[in-house]
Formats: sequence, C-alpha cells, structure tokens
Amino acid sequence: MNITSLLIYCTIATFTPGSTNIVILSTVHHLGVKKAMRNTYGATFGFGILLVISAILNTLLIAVIPKIIIVMQIIGSGYMLYLSYLMYAQSPSAKSAANQTATFSSGFLMQFLNPKVVLFTLTVIPTYIMPNYRISFAIAISIIAITGIGFLAFLTWVLFGTIFKPFLEKHTKIFNAIMAASLVYAAVMIWI
Repeated sequence: MNITSLLIYCTIATFTPGSTNIVILSTVHHLGVKKAMRNTYGATFGFGILLVISAILNTLLIAVIPKIIIVMQIIGSGYMLYLSYLMYAQSPSAKSAANQTATFSSGFLMQFLNPKVVLFTLTVIPTYIMPNYRISFAIAISIIAITGIGFLAFLTWVLFGTIFKPFLEKHTKIFNAIMAASLVYAAVMIWI
C-alpha cells in the first residue's frame, strides 16, 4: 500500500473546506469553541460509523465478487480526479454557513448527508485498505487511524478557524490549485 498516497487523500478529503469544516468554522465564530467541539465529536463519530459501514459493505462485496476491488480502484481514482477538478474550479467567493445548530447529533447526521464524506468513506476502504489487508484487525486499525485523521481535521478547524478563514479567502486560487494537484497525484499513485 502506498501510505503517502493514502495520507494525501485522507488529508485533502478531511482538512480541506467542505460542509462539515465550514459549519465547524462558522460555529467557532458564532457560538464558540464549546459548541463547536460538540459538533466536532458528533461529526467524528458519524465519520467513523460511515467507515465501518463501508468496510462491512465492501467486505461482503469482495467475498461475493472478488474482482470488485479493481472496479472500486477505478471508481476511487475517478472520484479523486473529480474532486481535483472541483477543488481547482471552486469559486473563491464561497461563503460559510452561519448560525448552525451545533450539537453532537447535528454533527453526526451531517456526515450521512454530506456527499463528500459518504463518497470518501465508500472509496477509501476498498481503494487503499482492502487490496492490501483482508484481516479484520488490520481493517479496524485502518478505520481508527482514518477516523483519527478526520478528528484532527475537524479539530484543526475548531482551533485555527479564525486564522484559516481569512487566509483561504485571500489565497483560495493558489490553495485550490495545490490541493487539486495533490489529489491528481493521489489518484495516480493508486495504480503504481
């Protein structure tokens, strides 16, 4: 397994602005760190549950259709290329959501309604983990590690939200280009 490619994919998918990170950023600004942390815990728990569901579904599919891993690698790398395009083409004037209800349950439920998170969880396990590990313990450790990366991303948006918002608004085009190029690299590395 190419750990560098996996880490780049996980980092870009979790640390870059998305609906969960934007809500966390908005919550820090409008309601404070305590409320943002409640939302963060819920988002992390939901993220972990989605990874578990993905691992179970993909394990069942691989048991039934062994060649599905190649299909999932194609879908996973295609999705990363699509994300790369979206990241590069993203409008610099995107505004964050304001006055969100910041609860554990809203953070948890948001993960199941967030296409970026759902697609990420459905592609990361079969693309990076399952081609290399079939043992439940290794898959569980991978899920815990990826959930940890997600939590660190959410926590970063809580702790440094006030710093990142002005920076991203000022340098959005450069940031998006770097993130897009990194996603293309991660997509290519799946096949090497």
